Amino acid sequence: MTDELVHYAVADAVATITLDSPHNRNALSQQLVTELFERLERANAEDTVKVVLVRQAGKVFCSGADLSEATTIGMEEGARRIVALQRLIATLDKPVVTRVAGAVRAGGIGIVAASDVAISADDASYALTEVKLGLAAAIISLTVHARMNPRAAALTTLGGEVFTGAQAATYGLVTRAVPADGLDDAVATVCAQLATGTAQGLRESKRILNADLVRRIDALGGDMAALSARLFASDEAREAMTAFLNRKQS
Repeated sequence: MTDELVHYAVADAVATITLDSPHNRNALSQQLVTELFERLERANAEDTVKVVLVRQAGKVFCSGADLSEATTIGMEEGARRIVALQRLIATLDKPVVTRVAGAVRAGGIGIVAASDVAISADDASYALTEVKLGLAAAIISLTVHARMNPRAAALTTLGGEVFTGAQAATYGLVTRAVPADGLDDAVATVCAQLATGTAQGLRESKRILNADLVRRIDALGGDMAALSARLFASDEAREAMTAFLNRKQS
């Protein structure tokens, strides 16, 4: 039986969804994305849940697309699913909070950007690494570029360099960056504040806040998924991804 990669628990009106796929640093594999969809939809359906918290087990929040799958089965379906995942987070009836510690890369940043509130450790590590692999931050541009200020989006997308949680807050990508030893307290405080809202108040307020973002996803999602799949299938990207995977294994 395949081990569960995404855990689910509810306490104090908060559904906590934990990414726990250490073998690939919480990469967005087919199994992880499928389980994440199921957990989000479960939280949405449970009346006792007011707030959804997405966090990681281990030192990496998410390493982005699963490159092993991308180099073997391609990204046509995977790209569409990640677009749909961002849309689900943005349209969920309940606020979604992400807690980010350690590293988050590429596609994982799309989850952070799609969420309503993102609390990061100030020393967390972010990078839009697609440009270094012959790819582009296409599907996650739907949410990432909607959150970040344009100059920051250009610098991080074109440069592909690492930036910190503190910088991510300055860029508009996350709501707040706090010292790592205060991260859990900060997240708990935010979740408790959000949970004081009524179900209808939270749902309708979120719909107003995310209306433009959802329209952006609906208008551009198909094109971005197609572009992403084409880039992943290109000779340049496949060569770069294979070299990257070989370096990791050596």
